[in-house]
Amino acid sequence: MASDRPTLEVSERSEFGSRTTRRLRREGLVPGIVYSGGEEARTFSVPEREVRNILATGHALLDLTIEGGKAEPVVVKEEQRHPVRGQLMHIDFQVVRLDQAIQSEVSIELLGIDDSPGVKSGGVLEHITHQVNVEALPTDIPDSIAVDVSGMEIGDTLQLDSVPKPEGVEWSLGEGIEVEEVTIATLNPPRVEEEPEPEVEEETELIGETGEAPQADGEDSDGEAGDSDGE
Repeated sequence: MASDRPTLEVSERSEFGSRTTRRLRREGLVPGIVYSGGEEARTFSVPEREVRNILATGHALLDLTIEGGKAEPVVVKEEQRHPVRGQLMHIDFQVVRLDQAIQSEVSIELLGIDDSPGVKSGGVLEHITHQVNVEALPTDIPDSIAVDVSGMEIGDTLQLDSVPKPEGVEWSLGEGIEVEEVTIATLNPPRVEEEPEPEVEEETELIGETGEAPQADGEDSDGEAGDSDGE
């Protein structure tokens, strides 16, 4: 759970502009901003490797310290990544209060795929919804939501209303969206590849330039044998 959260130490940033940002990235640093309700936003930079390792843990909540100051609980507000390389280019954090519920996106992890009877029969399990928005106290937001699909058969569809909610967590799907409308996974029949039709070899008849069958040796134009004596 998010109560066991990691700590990320960052450095205060006072220089701005595209040239400064490019220099930071060349040095392996990621620029960022931390927002705190009603207070002025603060800018920072952090080694890309360190923040990447923190994000890889999947923790929804972490403690942020700027220049060794007081640790503050934060959640990721926004990530900007390179469209091709996937490299983290910028990150925003939001300071949160531990006694107030917040909304956060949580990853959905499928368990028991290989044990599913449908998969064993050759069916194809498709993971449709990879993340779901939830509302909970920051310390109750799970790092991920595990969904057991080990009992799925071919033709089955798993909706969100069949997924048990973690304790203290409510789904937050947006206006007009119902839990039974959110598909988590489907198990489809085996994909059948169409076999190419065998090529039919067409028998061709050798036809001369005049459209007639070629003459055998020793035949004249009327199809009769010629005079071998030259008479």
